Amino acid sequence: MSSRSVRVVSVTHVQPEQTAGEMPPAAGESGDDGDDVVRLSFYDVMFVSMMPIQRLFFYEGAALPPFPSLVGSLRSSLAAALAAFLPLAGKLTFRAALGDVVLDYSAAAVPPGVKFVEAEYGSSDEISAFDAMRRLAGDVEHNVEAFMELVPELEVEQLPAPVLAVQVTRPAFRNDDGDDAVGVVAVGVSVHHAVADGQSLWQFMKAWSAAAMVGSPAAPGLLPPTFDRALIRHPRSEELASKFLQLSSPTLPEVKLSRVAADVIKGQRTRTFLLRADQIGSLKRRISRRIAAGEPPRETASPVTAYVAIASLVWTSVVRAKPHDAADEAYLMVTADCRRRLRPPIDPGYFGNCVAACYARANVGALRRGGGDNGGDDEGLARAAAAIGAAIREQLEDPLGGDIEGWLQFHLSLPAARLTAVGSSHRFMAYETDLGWGAPSRVELVSPFARELVMLLGAAGGGVQVSVSLDEAHMDAFETSWFQTAAGDVTV
Repeated sequence: MSSRSVRVVSVTHVQPEQTAGEMPPAAGESGDDGDDVVRLSFYDVMFVSMMPIQRLFFYEGAALPPFPSLVGSLRSSLAAALAAFLPLAGKLTFRAALGDVVLDYSAAAVPPGVKFVEAEYGSSDEISAFDAMRRLAGDVEHNVEAFMELVPELEVEQLPAPVLAVQVTRPAFRNDDGDDAVGVVAVGVSVHHAVADGQSLWQFMKAWSAAAMVGSPAAPGLLPPTFDRALIRHPRSEELASKFLQLSSPTLPEVKLSRVAADVIKGQRTRTFLLRADQIGSLKRRISRRIAAGEPPRETASPVTAYVAIASLVWTSVVRAKPHDAADEAYLMVTADCRRRLRPPIDPGYFGNCVAACYARANVGALRRGGGDNGGDDEGLARAAAAIGAAIREQLEDPLGGDIEGWLQFHLSLPAARLTAVGSSHRFMAYETDLGWGAPSRVELVSPFARELVMLLGAAGGGVQVSVSLDEAHMDAFETSWFQTAAGDVTV
């Protein structure tokens, strides 16, 4: 797109409600800092210079109310959710005297509240804005530039910085007939990565959805959030946080983002694929049979979970699509939630970053074997699954053991051209985010975190949505391998 298609109509702010209903107020870290400051953990500070997590939700259909009513509902339910997640209305602040970064949600830091943007999408094509937005919501090929206009900017390049912003966009109308029906709307959410991982973001979205549906973010089954970083226990917590902050953000209070969107998306394509539940089951059975046959050796393999099966399909398809030498090593980075695996386990309602990066490594030639084109030989899938399972098992056996200082250096030492990252989780049921008008028709990550990135989300009927970003030169070959491998065993 050569010019912007989104016109900002208004920018206001949403303050937290004075009460949080049945859910207790968010718990911060007690002690010298007071109860209105959260001092970031060593898990968090690595993301101070990372671009925000930006999620985009499309909603369609006759159930959408007139736009003024829709905006009013969004604002009121957001205010109710913020009352239970009060730190998200605060600011990320650098304390020069102490050399640390905190999430400040004191009475002085919360105003003016969370930025709330109302916007209109106008098509530059001959089709109507309504049809253009519906096409954005439906195409498997992402219009990345348009998606980025539909999420709010979060001003993070100078501390203090906000940590949450929301944008709602309707199609622009060419006439002035006073009709406020929208038919399709996009809701964009940007949250600072230093205060939240994927688990935390979806925890907040569940509470927001509950506030919209039943009037309270404390619906049955929802966990109250805790922001207490003291729950992550390590004898060198403060030292590690200081070291990681110096490594990742040496210019504070100025922040130099470690990923620049324009550089990442140049020459990149993103497409969304859907795996049905029966396809995932077939993948798991095929991989398990191959491992049972002894290659790779069964004693090196872990049970094949849905996550491992999907990641194996992704990894082998990427490797087969790229012109690497067969003798090269390929790497896959997957992230695993550590809340239950720390010693002792921490509160499942913990709001913050608490994930470990797990790095699988395998020979390119071995990963290319099979693919549904040679009689159902799934050796490549099985070798990928064994490597992924081993990497997760090793990292999660003791998430805070080993060379913690070496985390960043190890990641930076890997050959970028042979590293694929898998983020999010098929357990995140994004399509249950009902803000009062039914399930979203499309949910996507907009943030271009990496050149080669795969994001998973749970889909209807036990399926999994897989959104893949690759260099444009490799996307067609990836797609061919993906469908060929996924259909490699159609008789089970």
